Amino acid sequence: MAHKGWHSRGYLPQFDSAETIQFVTFRLADSLPRAVAQVLAELQDNLAETDRKLDSGLGACWLGEPAIAQLTEEALLHFDSQRYRLLAWCIMPNHVHTVVNPIEGNRIGAILHTWKSFSAKQANQKLGRVGPFWHKDYFDRFIRDEGHLVRTIEYSRTTP
Repeated sequence: MAHKGWHSRGYLPQFDSAETIQFVTFRLADSLPRAVAQVLAELQDNLAETDRKLDSGLGACWLGEPAIAQLTEEALLHFDSQRYRLLAWCIMPNHVHTVVNPIEGNRIGAILHTWKSFSAKQANQKLGRVGPFWHKDYFDRFIRDEGHLVRTIEYSRTTP
């Protein structure tokens, strides 16, 4: 499957390239109210402020339940070393941080789709609910150099 490089799905720019380590954050569907998300979208560099809002624990925080966090972790680890190398991850109550290195032929969007699709079905079943579990989009930032990688892995491992 060909990698797309820089591309857009109409709202956030994405970067997809073979063997490019990515810091990816994805969140629950209800983790940021629409009004908050719209304000954040208007900020020039909104990653830090978005993290602060997510860390404040908005939404149902289903990932705070051990069974839901466990199935999410199982989804992350399922294709580790086959489709990607998962270098670090942190499951927060309403979002997930990962540092992931796609293996040739595996696009970051497809990896995220697999994680989110499987875990959403399992989580909704365990929670006895229907409807969107994950927000449709995700935030990705490619790792620029070794120092950036070290800082990002440390952040992922120490996020409260």
